Amino acid sequence: MSETVYIPRLRVEYDKSIRAKLTEQFGYENVMQVPRLDKIVLNMGVGEAVNDRKKAETAASDLSLIAGQKAIVTYSRVAIATFKLRENQPIGAKVTLRKIKMYEFIDRLVNVALPRVRDFRGLNAKSFDGRGNYSLGLKEHIIFPEIDFDKAGDTSLGMDITVCTTARTDDEARALLTAFNFPFRQ
Repeated sequence: MSETVYIPRLRVEYDKSIRAKLTEQFGYENVMQVPRLDKIVLNMGVGEAVNDRKKAETAASDLSLIAGQKAIVTYSRVAIATFKLRENQPIGAKVTLRKIKMYEFIDRLVNVALPRVRDFRGLNAKSFDGRGNYSLGLKEHIIFPEIDFDKAGDTSLGMDITVCTTARTDDEARALLTAFNFPFRQ
């Protein structure tokens, strides 16, 4: 009995057309030189968690809904008196996506979530780190359809999204993400 294996739409597109287009554009000699998506890290820093421990757990549960994978609560490493922060206090949540969940998240981010951002003019094309990784910040996490707007109430948490690629330069990573329909500003 053969089992059908689910392959995300963007992964199929990468294998069929994006890889060949990048090879032609940059003149790679080996298939392993072609940049690909490595992982996506979603991070929510919750400053209000200093006063209310429940906020970090709420952020972790919301992040789990968005990612489709369990998020972990992050804790402070050092005490900072000016922020009323003690050591080992919950201050946020994070989750790392790879393989199928990573491609599914990119698809939802580009086609569903980003078009729902108010006054969206495109992503900043300069937010690369010099080694082929791209970071973007969202002011509200309620742009994702998994988050119930009514249950979120007045807590609108921001989040950071870091897309890690195997590209060596920013130009290669920009070409890869543009092929995945990332809406960069011109």
